[in-house]
Amino acid sequence: MSGEISYNPIGIVRSPFKSSKGTPIQPKEAKGVKAKVVVKKEYSEGLKDLEGFSHIILICHFHLSKGYDLKVRPFMDEHLRGVFSTRAPKRPNSIGLSTVRLTGIKGNILFVEEIDIVDGTPVLDIKPYVPDFDVRQADKIGWLKSVIHKLPEKKDDGRFLK
Repeated sequence: MSGEISYNPIGIVRSPFKSSKGTPIQPKEAKGVKAKVVVKKEYSEGLKDLEGFSHIILICHFHLSKGYDLKVRPFMDEHLRGVFSTRAPKRPNSIGLSTVRLTGIKGNILFVEEIDIVDGTPVLDIKPYVPDFDVRQADKIGWLKSVIHKLPEKKDDGRFLK
């Protein structure tokens, strides 16, 4: 494989989280957190029909993440894990995704809730969340099985800012 890949953001997240530290580590634990996604005006036509969906998937660039490690200590665990078995933001390609509740659209602004994204995060793409496409029954969840109960109490502690 060779060649460079580049993306241009289509918008930006405006959230109450000014730093990753203290941000919920998954949208499920961001109940009541409201934010906006400001889509660049040249892409606003692409928002047509999106209001018919209760949830959307935001694909973002982790702009605060610098460099990466192939083994990381995830938020809910004390052991080093392979980065691809985690959702850690420090990755070879700093791409994240979050499924958020869409509560309204006004022009080029999406109003969302249940967001776990830092203010100023560039949005690369938006996709509708469709349970028939996106929900699968998982048979295994790997190392997370023993720590998933910790999710409600965990917030970003800044460990991936270094």
